[in-house]
Amino acid sequence: MVWSQRAQGPKKKETLIKNSSPALQKHLAIFIPWLTGGGVARVMLHLAESFVGQGHKVDLVLCQRKGPYANRIPPGVNVIELKRTGIILSRIRVLLASPEAIRSLCLPILLAIKPPKTIRYLQGLATYLRREQPDALLSAKTPANLVAIWAKRLAKVQTRIVVSERTNLSMGTRQSPKWRWRFMAPLIGKVYPRAERIVTVSRGVADDLAASTGLPRATIETIYNPTLTTEIAQKAQTPTSHTWLPPTTLPVILGVGRLVPQKDFPTLLKAFAYVHMKYPARLIILGEGRERAKLEALVSELGIAKDVSFPGFEPNPYAFMARASVFVLSSAWEGLPNVLIEALACGCPVVSTNCPSGPQEILDNGAFGPLVPVGDDRALAEAILHTLKNPPNAEGLRSRAAEFDIQTIAKQYLQALLPK
Repeated sequence: MVWSQRAQGPKKKETLIKNSSPALQKHLAIFIPWLTGGGVARVMLHLAESFVGQGHKVDLVLCQRKGPYANRIPPGVNVIELKRTGIILSRIRVLLASPEAIRSLCLPILLAIKPPKTIRYLQGLATYLRREQPDALLSAKTPANLVAIWAKRLAKVQTRIVVSERTNLSMGTRQSPKWRWRFMAPLIGKVYPRAERIVTVSRGVADDLAASTGLPRATIETIYNPTLTTEIAQKAQTPTSHTWLPPTTLPVILGVGRLVPQKDFPTLLKAFAYVHMKYPARLIILGEGRERAKLEALVSELGIAKDVSFPGFEPNPYAFMARASVFVLSSAWEGLPNVLIEALACGCPVVSTNCPSGPQEILDNGAFGPLVPVGDDRALAEAILHTLKNPPNAEGLRSRAAEFDIQTIAKQYLQALLPK
């Protein structure tokens, strides 16, 4: 059982891509579990808006319509919420849809006390596919990708399934506190070949996915995130309420991301403490997460509390990026960090760790911003100091970001979803 509603919202003044010929209209579905505050939700909403702009019928299929982006559905996108089923029935459905899962050590994942939440929406997605039979479905992130492939098999439909991996699998597996992730790579290796296309957000993610799962590298393609939109330029001009911006007295260093171990904000805080001694400045970190208390304690320990701010989740980080002196990505691993591209689009100088994967590709091996080793707070501090004293040309940064334009990337996704 599923229900749907037509998303409401103000009319856009500009459509990203216009092509409303009825003869070209296809029925497309995008499946993500929730609309949380990460980059995946933003990317999928950008794609949904672009597909609608090309005249296609688009369903945004969600496990639950919740998260900071729940009220930012583009006009014309049909929202589908799936019914959740009991965990026992869901486990049975997985085994029916994927007998090879047993041979790929899937049972530790299914029999875990807390298996992936997305599994409980498998029957709901199969029901949706059987009833609506979209021409193609794009899913994002590992649990959703697996459920999408299994749902097609249960539904017995011809819908093309395109799965998208968003981050570095091997790093995520090693760092995850959830022990079941240790069994994810062999499961992916068995199940993903049933998808029509396998897409990753960077070449580094593609290389890692192949090495981790045994999937042939030739079967994995890279499509960068559609990050550059007209929305960024418009929102970058909006004033912020933060009293430190624009920086009238001290330069402001900016970090953006969930407060979780992957983003490694402790390294940024230690780097800032060193910068603070050499070059008076302030630090703003936008985002929310389970490590807030730990980070605030570290700020006090380092003696930098009066010059560090944690405003929480910010729906418009672009206004901060447009006014910050330096944007810093301190992550231990990524897929293709959208925030790095967004900062470039705002003309903000950037410094990044050379983490797997994405920053090296975005910054063209350091041509558009320094790359430093992961976890090296002194190297990060030196790169920040250098950038503060020698800021690059803003237009050059914006030109680099233009290569991740929504129109270009959306066309590549449509080619994967609807091959000629």
